[in-house]
Amino acid sequence: MSGRLEGKVALVTGVGSGIGQGIALRFAAEGAFVLGCDIDEDRAKRTAEQGVEVLAPIDLTDPSDVRRFVQAADERYGRADILVNAAAIEPHMAPVDEMDFEEQWRPTIAGEVDLVFLACREAWPLLKAAGNASVINFASVNSFRASRQMAMVAHCAGKGAVLSMTRQLAVEGGPYGIRANTIAPGMVQTSATAAAGALRGPKAEALIARTLVGRLGVPDDIAWCAVYLASDEARWVTGANFSIDGGVTAA
Repeated sequence: MSGRLEGKVALVTGVGSGIGQGIALRFAAEGAFVLGCDIDEDRAKRTAEQGVEVLAPIDLTDPSDVRRFVQAADERYGRADILVNAAAIEPHMAPVDEMDFEEQWRPTIAGEVDLVFLACREAWPLLKAAGNASVINFASVNSFRASRQMAMVAHCAGKGAVLSMTRQLAVEGGPYGIRANTIAPGMVQTSATAAAGALRGPKAEALIARTLVGRLGVPDDIAWCAVYLASDEARWVTGANFSIDGGVTAA
């Protein structure tokens, strides 16, 4: 099957690398008009070279930048059918008694919660006008379970907030035909998780051992779920969470 998103207009954040890039490229391959954004101009350029229109730099924790991104979609296409909030700022990992409030806690919450709220707020009028729209946000395995490998109190709080916020978005969007769902990925192989040291050594071995399929994820594993949620195949799916984690939360 191809062309599952034919003619739909999709806003995708964080398209410079990782999951956001994988979703943007997969959506384009399925026929969507994709407008992406990223804070990193160099990474954005590499994605643009693969055929996706990208605005950069866009700081999604800055309301004026978010407004500029959404206005660009309105000017180019006059509507938005899909919003994918794939961007996130790398969370600070520290035990609760060592975490600095201003330098670690606040930036993590802003980078995982505020940017989702701001993008949804700005895009909401376009999504309402579309009448059959889809919002896809990102929770995490750590919305449901804690970690013995890493100290991540702020990350767990942020992703738990996104999960709850998305359920409320589904309630508020229902009368306007806006569906809102979350994807909760397990450990996915990206440049960010590599930089965090999660893809090698004992830490990676422990993460793989928790899966039921014996491997870590790749961006396309997540992108295919996003294609489904963005498509008309999921027109009766809202307020739901999809754990795409190799079975980690099942065991």
